[in-house]
Amino acid sequence: MAIMSGSKLTSGPTFAAANAFLSFVNASPTPYHAVSTASQLLDKAGFKRVDEGSDWEQHLQEGARIYYTRNQSSLLAFTVPKGFKQGAGVSIVATHTDSPNLRVRPISKRSKVGYMQVGVETYGGGIWHSWFDRDLGLAGRIVVASSGVSSSSDDNKTVGSAKYNSRLIRIDRPLLRIPTLAIHLERGVNDAFKFNNETEFIPILGQMAGQLNSRAFTKDNDSDKDKKVAGPSAIQDNHHPALLALLAEEMSVAPEEIMDFELMLYDLQPSQLGGINNEFIFSPRMDNLVSTFCAVEALIESVSENSVSELEGNVNCIALFNHEEVGSVSTSGAQSSLVPNFISRLSPTPASHASSISKSFLISADMGHAVHPNYTSKHEENHRPQMNGGVVIKTNASQRYASDAWGSFIVRKLIERRGGRVQEFEVRNDMCVPLALHT
Repeated sequence: MAIMSGSKLTSGPTFAAANAFLSFVNASPTPYHAVSTASQLLDKAGFKRVDEGSDWEQHLQEGARIYYTRNQSSLLAFTVPKGFKQGAGVSIVATHTDSPNLRVRPISKRSKVGYMQVGVETYGGGIWHSWFDRDLGLAGRIVVASSGVSSSSDDNKTVGSAKYNSRLIRIDRPLLRIPTLAIHLERGVNDAFKFNNETEFIPILGQMAGQLNSRAFTKDNDSDKDKKVAGPSAIQDNHHPALLALLAEEMSVAPEEIMDFELMLYDLQPSQLGGINNEFIFSPRMDNLVSTFCAVEALIESVSENSVSELEGNVNCIALFNHEEVGSVSTSGAQSSLVPNFISRLSPTPASHASSISKSFLISADMGHAVHPNYTSKHEENHRPQMNGGVVIKTNASQRYASDAWGSFIVRKLIERRGGRVQEFEVRNDMCVPLALHT
């Protein structure tokens, strides 16, 4: 991603904004961390956190700043304008918090020829060969027995008489690695690097403890003959004890207190400015943490001291969804009830609801592909977005993108007011836009 051109970027508002984004993305290796980081920014800006299922309508006074989360991985925040009443429109900027990555399987314990391995599943449309030979950390959330009262029901559940917490974890050190095969054993690797996602794409966690400083294994160790039968709610037999012990140590709990988890691998190399003039941002997860960060910052800026008096008309809202990379069909995705329920609660009668919908506007903010100097033929020749060329409006006649004449015109006018520039993007006729990526 490019952020400027010309002289070297070392100061000023662009430099500050770029570094603020770097802090955001570096703190957000998973959707759970992205929502947590966004929540901290909203808290600092004076937004009131509520539970989605609570009676938050009682807080709908003029100037109110409210947000809530769902499943720790999606977030909805909004401000209440002057003169608000049922039937008011809602202006929404929608983004997503997830990115392609590798996710630890429910039964991850694997071993072969003396190595401990962790079974993973590919998530989203990743460029999987780029995950080889990376220093990989582990992050996500872990369900443990509750030791106190959580501030939100979103990460605190009661099962029977027992209470449980879902807590975030991040192991920020080289814990896992997927090594490539030595060139001496695969001489044709530079002609075509191909691998099997199931059998040749398994991260190594370490060596089997019993094999350290001893002879190497000469056969596979994937047998289940010694597996113990545990209760259906226990996961201890599903993962390497060494991994569970590490997770328990990080969480300051006993291994048996870990009830379940959702863990993801991430590249430990930090995001940073790059290029001869610091004009680029080198970073993973830009799709779509850039838009997520910008949405959060824009909503916060809209209620700053200098602009709070301008809050009139529509309710301003941001919706940060999960699972866009796999179709958005989950309970926390864009096709969930998150936004429909929100609008229904703002305008609960059929008439006011219809009025609100007719006055509302939604921007699906995601990343665009700038033309690549080595692959210029991949773009339609008149629709080649340039770095630093301005905001990109995506259009597709088959409606893979929702842009139409009215919507595009309104966006152009808004950008014009800010002195910005606009670029157009359409795919070539001999290429397609996957539905799952733009639901």
